[in-house]
Amino acid sequence: MFTDKTVVEKITKFLRESKIAKALTDKTIVYESHVRRFWNSARYEEKDKMIYSAVRKKNENGQDVDLEIKFGVGDLRRVLELGDSDDDPTIIPERLCKGLWCRMGFTGHINGKMIKTMFCHAYKFMIHCVVHALSHWKGAYDETSDYIMNIITCLVLNRQYNVSQVIFEYLKENIRSGSGKYIMYSSFIIMMIGDQFKDIPKDANDVLGLRNMTPDRITRLTKGPETRVKGMICRISKPAYVAPENDRWRHENSDSDNEVDMMNQMIEKKTRWWFVRDGKRKRTPKTYL
Repeated sequence: MFTDKTVVEKITKFLRESKIAKALTDKTIVYESHVRRFWNSARYEEKDKMIYSAVRKKNENGQDVDLEIKFGVGDLRRVLELGDSDDDPTIIPERLCKGLWCRMGFTGHINGKMIKTMFCHAYKFMIHCVVHALSHWKGAYDETSDYIMNIITCLVLNRQYNVSQVIFEYLKENIRSGSGKYIMYSSFIIMMIGDQFKDIPKDANDVLGLRNMTPDRITRLTKGPETRVKGMICRISKPAYVAPENDRWRHENSDSDNEVDMMNQMIEKKTRWWFVRDGKRKRTPKTYL
């Protein structure tokens, strides 16, 4: 039987050893004025597939000057240390995701929303961490989107996934949103600025407070009776785990609960980050806005 302590320890160890570790755990201090200036000035250039913006700092005479910053997917990948590549997919089958999530103990309807409260404490904690670190949404953190499901699925199954491209696509989308633009991915923006400019002005009154994981928040996530205890599976329990072939979510000899009945009710749908299998093995395409 898992305790709250072992839940946190097992999942935390898994996430700290994963490719998204830096994106989840980096303690970069976020300065609101720099983030807002970045988004106010940001533009995307298709010719070189780069994001451009401005960073304000002091020149040698103490005067404010705006300097150009630019970066592409490769820069984002390097700074966040995501360890993926341009050849990794961004679109995977919905059936693969939902098959694994059923193995993880999902208790909702297979064609409904994937809500983190419909999992045991261990997986609820993991989903919470990934959603808060990588989701582009401003709220609604209880629900997991298709690309967040993809990321978690590929981490657990030890599959390749192009997290860098997905984040970059949402940066581009925010740039193009006009009056709907907001200060998305503030930590990542400051990390990108810090990579190119080491001496930006830093004012303690300009620090943007972020909701970090605290012992109190962990307690709230794992409180209450645990009625849906699930064991750790795949790479969470075995670091050297090898993903099943042919877009399957379990090996033939796996001994976890069988999810066939639930999966038989599934109705596949195509979304931005999912494709419907047509029975043929094919390379999943990259997506561009």
